Parts: sequence; structure tokens; C-alpha cells
Amino acid sequence: MTSRPAATLMQATRRAALGGLAALLARPALAQGAWPNRPIRLIVPFAAGTTTDILGRILAEAIGRQVGQTIVVDNRAGAGGNVGALAVARAPADGYTLLLGTNGTHGINASLFTDQGFDPVKDFTPIAPFVTTAAVLGITPSLGVSSVAELVALAKRRPLTFASAGNGTTGHLSQALLNLRAGIDTQHVPYRNAGQGVTDLVAGRVDGMFYHPLGLKPQLDVGALKALAVTSEKRVSILPDLPTMAEAGLQDFVVEGRWHLFGPAGLPPEIVARLNKTTNDLLADPAALANLRAQGVEPLGGTPEALGEMTRAEIAKWRPVVAAANIRPD
Repeated sequence: MTSRPAATLMQATRRAALGGLAALLARPALAQGAWPNRPIRLIVPFAAGTTTDILGRILAEAIGRQVGQTIVVDNRAGAGGNVGALAVARAPADGYTLLLGTNGTHGINASLFTDQGFDPVKDFTPIAPFVTTAAVLGITPSLGVSSVAELVALAKRRPLTFASAGNGTTGHLSQALLNLRAGIDTQHVPYRNAGQGVTDLVAGRVDGMFYHPLGLKPQLDVGALKALAVTSEKRVSILPDLPTMAEAGLQDFVVEGRWHLFGPAGLPPEIVARLNKTTNDLLADPAALANLRAQGVEPLGGTPEALGEMTRAEIAKWRPVVAAANIRPD
């Protein structure tokens, strides 16, 4: 039997080793290329029937249609959204568990809670910015003021009370920011839910409230409440005649509710790209956009990188506000 030269044996061994490595490297790519081959779970970190839930179902339907799989909406409410977000942070990064996060779960809560149970930056893959909504500064007409400047002047003459849906909510943060930017000291009155606050505002038992446009519009339409401004960077389509807080004279005053799509840390780039395109395609569809605006929200859209920057900016923005107002979660 003729033996092979040593060099030939070494070359054969090297080729076999490289072939084995190539096969190993190809396996994740093949598995990844098959995504999705089973239903995907979209965790909504708030209860069924909430705005977040409604938006989650709109997004889930669009993703399911695009990728050809069922998207199961899984409501995991608790701790201001932290319960649901934590479930996603701990999930495998395989594209089968996603999160409709908010600027609460990925921004405000980092200052409100001593420990969220996760790092909102390191433990998630940003996929796509989704939609945003402003808060409306609504007051009881009995105050007799017609502008933010007049409201601030009144607050410097006598105490004013502001309702909210609870400590640490967007309404509470807006009231705290109003105090900081205007140099006034209005009193926060937290309610168990926003509906109770709106009822007392209409009855004149509290003076003002920051709340989302759809929540106040019925009362605004019949004159039971008066709106002075919106807290968004731009005017909102549902109330186009209302100025922004900046237009009303208070600069650096932007408070928005935002919803975004996240996955666990380490989500494969190909899956991120596909989900990002699906989200942006939804926001570019006129019928879908009309449906979203009917919910009182405006489109965002953009890149995963933009969402990462947005998350870091929200965390930094709210730390001084939460600290100055000594806000604690309910």
C-alpha cells in the first residue's frame, strides 16, 4: 500500500477542517433564512383595550401579512410596562418574541424605578420607531384664561391643581415640566385612571390636565373643556388649530407618548431589516396612516439606529425632571 506524502496529508486535513467549519457556519444562516416558520409573539406591555394594545394589534396584523405568519398579541401588563419588557429581554434572540415598547419602558421608567429588571439599551435590539402622540393641555373654562401665558400668570397669583392618570404618567411628567419651565408650583392630583380625572376636570374640581387628544376631544368639541396647547414638537392633525407649547411661549417643552418595535439583544440583522421595512411600509400606506391618525397618533418611522438614539435621549431627558419633581411610581 502506497502512503501519501506528509504535505498531501496536511492539505487534506486542512481542507476537511475548513469544510467542517464552513458547514457549522452555514447552519445558523440556513435556520435564519427560514424565519419565520412558526407564529411570532408580540408582547404588548399594557392591558387589552389600551391605546398600546390597539396599536400593537394594528402593527401585528401588518407584520403577519408581510411575513406570512400569525402574530400572537400577548398582553403582559404591570409595573408601568416593565413586566412585559422584561419578558422580551429574557427571550431568545430568534425573531419569535418582539416587543411594542414605549418611551416609558425605554426612557422614563429608567428614572422612575430603582431597578427595572433590565437595561433598556443593552438588553434590546431596536427595530423601528413606530408612532407618537402629544398631550393636550386642557383646562376648565371657569379659569377664564385663553393662553398658556395667561395660565402661567394665574398660577403665579393663586394655586392651581392638575389631574393625571397616576404618578409617573405622561400627564404627571407634563405637569412637572410645566412647573420647571414656567417657574410655577401647580399641585399634582393623581387619579386611579384618566377617566376619573377628566370627569373632575369637567366638573371644575381640578383646574387642568395634560391628556392625549382623543381623551379630551369630545369634551373640547362641546365646550366642556378648553384646550390651550399641545406638547408635541409639531401641531397634531386631529387638533390642527392648537399651538405647540413652544409656539405658546414655553421653549424646550416636548412631551410625547411614543411606541416602538424592539426585539431581544442580539437579534439577527436580516430579521431586523425585514421587520424595519415592514413597519416603515405600514406607515407609508395611506389607508393604514388614516387608521392610525384616527387613534390620535402620528407616524414616526425610521432606522434601528435612529430608535437607539431616541431611546438614549429619552433616558437622559427625563432624569432631571423626575429628580426635580421627586416623582415616584404608584
